[in-house]
Formats: sequence, C-alpha cells, structure tokens
Amino acid sequence: MAAADLDVERLGDGPSLVLVHGSVVGAARTWRHQRPLASGWTLVMPNRPGFGASPPLPRGDFEAEAPLMAAFVHDGAHLVGHSYGAIIALYAAALAPASVLSLTVSEPGCLRVAAGDPQVDEQIAHGELLYGQAAELSPREFLLAFRGGVGSAHPTPDPLPEELLRGIDLLKRERPPWEADPPLATLHEAAFPKLVISGGHSPVFEAVCDAVAQRIGAQRAVIPGRGHTIPATGEPYNSRLRTFLQEA
Repeated sequence: MAAADLDVERLGDGPSLVLVHGSVVGAARTWRHQRPLASGWTLVMPNRPGFGASPPLPRGDFEAEAPLMAAFVHDGAHLVGHSYGAIIALYAAALAPASVLSLTVSEPGCLRVAAGDPQVDEQIAHGELLYGQAAELSPREFLLAFRGGVGSAHPTPDPLPEELLRGIDLLKRERPPWEADPPLATLHEAAFPKLVISGGHSPVFEAVCDAVAQRIGAQRAVIPGRGHTIPATGEPYNSRLRTFLQEA
C-alpha cells in the first residue's frame, strides 16, 4: 500500500498540517473541531488504512503505517497525531526528520516508554487481558472496556452505528499500542520543535507524556476537559496548537 491509496481530505491554504487520527473513528470525526485551523494552514487529513474509503491492511500496525504518513510530509509539513495516531506520528517523524516542520502528539498509547511505573504496568496488564478476551466480548462490550481504559469522552451509543462496528473490528485486529518502542533518541536529535499534550485525566497518560516529552526534548502542555479525547476540546486545543505552529 502507498500513501496515494489512502482516502484524504484537504482543507484550507498555507503550510501543510498533517493530522493523523487514532483508533475506532476516522479523520473526519477525530479532527472535526480543528477545521477552523484551515484559515492559516492546509489541513491534510488522511484516513488510516481501513477507515473512510482507505483500503485496509491485514492488521493495523503503527510501524507499517508510519511510512504512509511520512509520505505526506516529504515537501515539508507540520505533523500532528492523536492517541494511536500519535504513535504513528512519532515513527513517521523519525523517517523524515528533514521534512518535518514540527511535531505535536497528544496522549500516545506507547505505554512501555513509562514501564516500571506501577499504574502504567497495571494498565498494560489490563490491556493485554482485554485483547485476550476480545473474541468472547460483544463489539459494544469491547468498545466500552477499551474507551473506559483510555478515558475517551466519545459517546458509545446502543445500538452501535456501522461506523463504530467497523472501527471496533479494526481495533480488535490492531497491533496493541503498548508494543510500540518509538525511536525517541532519533527524535531528540532532530532539529524541529516538538510538543506533547495530555488531558490531565489519567496518571498513566501523564507519566507516558512526561516520559516522551523528556526523551525527545519537547514542550509539554496539559489541556483538560475531554479526558483522552483532547482534540474535542476545540478552541483550547486549537489555540495551543496555533501558538506552537506560529512559533515553529
């Protein structure tokens, strides 16, 4: 698969801002509150494989998807990722450091960067247990357990719409995020500015974001109000991102 195979929405005018969404829901829903940023940047919003009209991979995988996202920054772009998409963005930025203008990630699920913290280790154990029981749980049970674990603010309707059923199927087959070991040393050496954002709702994600920020030499921000679903805060997220991009 190549980046050209992906379903991509482009909006606005100005420097490119590549937005990488996470699990369960695609680009349109993840970044719906970021559309006002199109007044200053060209928003490039690819749907990851299996989302939207993008063809699926046999299994979602942050390492396999990173080259696809890196292709969108080859002419120079700011790179933003959320959740699973933040892990992809970390890998992608390391593949194209000369082309990345800045890197922003919010609550990447690469929990093992903070392994040894008892709460982080417990979260990894719970995640492994959930994935081990995936076949025994209904789609809604699995999604509720997953979203509860990460602190998502997305509603989980009953019955589930087709979009969420498709997203849950992809989620169950996705390579677990805690297996990620992003190339943080490479990113630390890269010259572009970095920003790591958390939602102030989870000691696990605070520990992970602190570890990532320290190891890549990033600015650090906390934007509360929507738990893990930080882009859904809208203007607080957009304002912090806008300031960072203008500084970059």
